[in-house]
Amino acid sequence: MNLITLTAAQQQANGLSGLLPIIMMVLMFVILWFFMIRPQKKKQKEEAKMRDNIQPGDEIMTIGGFYGKVISVKEDTIVIESVVDKSKQKIIRTAVQAVLTVHDETDDK
Repeated sequence: MNLITLTAAQQQANGLSGLLPIIMMVLMFVILWFFMIRPQKKKQKEEAKMRDNIQPGDEIMTIGGFYGKVISVKEDTIVIESVVDKSKQKIIRTAVQAVLTVHDETDDK
């Protein structure tokens, strides 16, 4: 009887040792998602929200380092006026790195 019990215990231990690498892989993916992918997606959502809320009159900085004031906003493009020489440039919306104008966020209730 002890021999049968011992064999069953060995088989159970062998089954668990086969599952251990799979459990470790899943655990590593969860940790990777929680510490790397999730914060990056959150940052992308915030950047998209910032770019969608650009209004004429806002001061912006492009990814190339140009500062300008927004003259007009269309679907995918923005016309900005350069701070230095007042020239107008047409850029795509994704070229905006930061909006320097602070807006009051008020809830309409």
